Amino acid sequence: MEKIAIPTTIYSGDDSLSVLKIIKQATVLLVCDPFLPGTPGLKSIQTQIDNTNQTTVFSDVKPNPPLTNIMAGVKIFNQIKPQYVIAVGGGSAIDTAKAIRFFGERLNQTEIKCFIAIPTTSGTGSEVTNTAVVSDEKNASKTPIIKDHLTPDIALLDPKLVMSAPASVTAFSGLDVLTHALESLVSVDPGANVISTALSEEAIDIIVNHLVTCYKQPDNYEARKIVHEASNAAGMAFNTAGLGIAHSIAHQLGAQFHLPHGLACAMMLPIVIEFNAQDHKVRDKYVKAAVKAGIGNRNLSPRLEIKRLQNTIYKMMDQMKCPHNLRAFGVDPAEAKAKTEVVVKAARADGTFPGNPIVPTDEQLTKVYQAVIG
Repeated sequence: MEKIAIPTTIYSGDDSLSVLKIIKQATVLLVCDPFLPGTPGLKSIQTQIDNTNQTTVFSDVKPNPPLTNIMAGVKIFNQIKPQYVIAVGGGSAIDTAKAIRFFGERLNQTEIKCFIAIPTTSGTGSEVTNTAVVSDEKNASKTPIIKDHLTPDIALLDPKLVMSAPASVTAFSGLDVLTHALESLVSVDPGANVISTALSEEAIDIIVNHLVTCYKQPDNYEARKIVHEASNAAGMAFNTAGLGIAHSIAHQLGAQFHLPHGLACAMMLPIVIEFNAQDHKVRDKYVKAAVKAGIGNRNLSPRLEIKRLQNTIYKMMDQMKCPHNLRAFGVDPAEAKAKTEVVVKAARADGTFPGNPIVPTDEQLTKVYQAVIG
């Protein structure tokens, strides 16, 4: 039996923020990235929130959300007991809001009325997923909280909010979308189905053909809009189908070496594609998606098709000035190799690990990880 659940109502386009006008005479907790207060982007959101509401802004958000910051937000949640939680920002802001809601509702034994997510990056797809990734800085670990209850009720996709994103954020977050799409395409837990596959393939096509345009032409509205929607589609795909070891290892690269998540995913993706392509059914799914995106050629041998897909990813990384491995990022190879056992153990325990179509042995997982050291 297959399960397909997409509970989030999605509004996309210029006037999507007007949906916020439905909130009246309520207590609102607005969670956002620390650089957003006072910016035109956040002001455009706040002007849509009726002045009959009592709105509290929490902006103590950090990348790879640390538990200490989340609990600071939970303290405010406990004080104001919000009816609405609005998350504005990248994946870290939305994940922080999810975690604040998760702990806050349990401590207060109440439920909020509505959770609204407004992404300002095209990357995590967190606005339509049931997952929040929380970091424990003391133990250098990242743990996903996976609960259907965490899925936002409403997602607002306004392309104007992503047009001011720094070039590096555009690159890293977009490569995260590509990883979501290619991993969900072949995931076995919960498992890809006809709907998630359609979403994955469409997201792959869009990212391959439009992400670099967003990077080089940040004011290109049409490119920004379609990539923003691809991020959303890939989020729905992996929320339904699952992910794999590119993500399970990338989480450890972030925890151990402080790599931006999307960059860590991009580094792992070509390596994991080569590993997974040992299974001819998985290989055929990759090839089909590559052909749809205009980078495949069914007249080539399967091995060459996979190499072509890998090279396309590396070319995109080069065009957006992204390093290919840990050494190029500035990590000491000896240090990275010394942490092999820790990374492999944590990657196997990661919540995204079971989705990988081939279950690697420790020896294979070690080889996959060490391939990214450089």
